[in-house]
Amino acid sequence: MILELVVRFVGMIVFGAAGWQLGEYLAGNADPEYYLRYVVVLMLAGVALGALVAPWLTIKPIEFIRQRIRQLPAQELVAIIIGLIVGLIIAGLLSPILAKLPSPFGEILPFVGAVLFSYLGIVVMIMRQQDIFAIIGTRLASDVPSPDERVVLLDTSVIIDGRIADISQTGFIMGTMLVPRFVLNELQHIADSPDALRRNRGRRGLDMLNRLKKESIVPVRITDMDVPEAHDVDDKLVMLAKTLRCPIVTNDYNLNRVAQLQGVMVLNINELANAVKSVLLPGETISVEIIQEGKELGQGVGYLDDGTMIVVEDGRPYIGQTIPVVVKKVLQKTEGRLVFAQPRRNR
Repeated sequence: MILELVVRFVGMIVFGAAGWQLGEYLAGNADPEYYLRYVVVLMLAGVALGALVAPWLTIKPIEFIRQRIRQLPAQELVAIIIGLIVGLIIAGLLSPILAKLPSPFGEILPFVGAVLFSYLGIVVMIMRQQDIFAIIGTRLASDVPSPDERVVLLDTSVIIDGRIADISQTGFIMGTMLVPRFVLNELQHIADSPDALRRNRGRRGLDMLNRLKKESIVPVRITDMDVPEAHDVDDKLVMLAKTLRCPIVTNDYNLNRVAQLQGVMVLNINELANAVKSVLLPGETISVEIIQEGKELGQGVGYLDDGTMIVVEDGRPYIGQTIPVVVKKVLQKTEGRLVFAQPRRNR
């Protein structure tokens, strides 16, 4: 805010001075009255214009460039810089030859050559960066794990879910957790959504990622590896996992199925949560609080501490009470476990 005020103030001075000079030029040898009008009016117009447009000529373009650079993968940024340097070197070598051409070509063509070769250098490096980096044997900012390094890929949904932050502290996940840059960009896009629910989910994901990096007992690394031929984030994850031969950690059902169909190992957080839930056997007695009605007549519904739903037959009269129930049947479904029970009858 302070910076913007300073920029507006400087813009007022600069544009005001420019308006003053323009007023003097236009007034020429006019009468003092008209001369003063020209100078004062144009100077005030310059001051007002400077206050309005100065941030758009300075701060806004800089913020836009910073945001674009922040979103660029490191490898692409390096490619742009190398292409620019190579283009300027070629233009510099040709400049003495072009400068010897007759006027006005000798003055114009060196500048045109610098712009043209800089553009061509950047375009060529961006289009063929993978091939060029592969030829020179570099791994600039690609963060390619070594063949003996154990890694897992995190997708957007599992970061937003947040349970991975707790799991990472238990030691169940071995090796480095990789977060691709395109997943991070998707989180930022969700966090900037105009929809309040999506915006909150995106911000929760960014908070969870920060927590992961601070508290995880295994390394968490942002990688700039990308799959340019794929456009959808899920497709990029699956193809990247096939390239690295590593599993994907997710709780997205659709991504789970697609990855498995393509032979990619998936670590599903929901399946892990279901696997570690307490074991209940038919005939076992447990205590449960009945909190609401069930779908069928007379049913009551309660939940265990791990989130398992308990459907209690003839449990409706006990809503708001904690009662002992006898387990009758346990069903394991894709979306979770469902337990059917009935109130225990005192003998």
